[in-house]
Amino acid sequence: ALQADGFAEAVRRAAARVGSQRVGVVLGTSTSSIAESETAYRRHAESGGFSPQDLRPDLHHLHAPAAFVQQALGLDGLSLTVSTACASSAKAFAVARGWLQAGLADAVVVGGVDSLCESTLHGFGALQLLAPNPCRPFGADRQGISIGEAAGFALLERDDGPGARLLGIGESSDAHHMSAPHPEGRGARTAMHVALEDSGLAPDAIDFVHLHGTGTRLNDATEAAAVAGLLPHAPHAASTKGCTGHTLGAAGILGAAACWLALEQGLRAGTANTAAVDPALPLALALRCAPAIAPTRHALANAFGFGGSNVSLVFGHG
Repeated sequence: ALQADGFAEAVRRAAARVGSQRVGVVLGTSTSSIAESETAYRRHAESGGFSPQDLRPDLHHLHAPAAFVQQALGLDGLSLTVSTACASSAKAFAVARGWLQAGLADAVVVGGVDSLCESTLHGFGALQLLAPNPCRPFGADRQGISIGEAAGFALLERDDGPGARLLGIGESSDAHHMSAPHPEGRGARTAMHVALEDSGLAPDAIDFVHLHGTGTRLNDATEAAAVAGLLPHAPHAASTKGCTGHTLGAAGILGAAACWLALEQGLRAGTANTAAVDPALPLALALRCAPAIAPTRHALANAFGFGGSNVSLVFGHG
């Protein structure tokens, strides 16, 4: 992911302008390093002990990916890992903007990464949230989550240059339940409302919404109610998890990438695998199953995590 689309080179140019010590790294993740720990314990069960490789601390903690990114890009600035479940990499944007506003950095690499591991799959299985087939967000026949893995990055800078910009951030914590959202979607609606206020935009200025849309009965219903209540003009709305699966800590950065595509290329994502939208959802009129090409001025991305951690991001051209 660091080498895609010339990203690493863009970071190096930024470091050359402002100095490597003025470029920070904030990475959101939820399950990083668990797979390495699983492998170490399997070897221990087979051999009765850990190998020296298994005991390397840099392989078994959440900050390992952020440390790797900092080293790979040759950066010497601040480095932080955010882990707030599935809102992690969206929350990373809030931390990065705070650093820029406080003068702690002049540019920040914002990222999200999570990889598949058996602990995660068994955990969601125990919660009875896994779909037997690829997930169908907001579908009438949706049956649950498909777990995916992904990594993505964005470079957040202070300057007012051309291109898509982060205009607003909204955060909330409803703490309703360890693994279920508030039934009325209060936390989700609060996050979106705060993001719009922060951006200075009216609700009807939003052209595209990248929904969190995991494919579970409850999560989709509560998000649909929150979005429909706040954005009654029914902008193009979609969840891409039918393509990517739920990438957990990387979900926020994928939502940001979908907004970038809508703003920069006019490509508004569709909701793959969902053939028929659940007619009981108030979002039914806004949800698009197919992608569309249309000029996009402002886009909103949602990322909601277990425990009631909610983040909404507003992007635009300023």
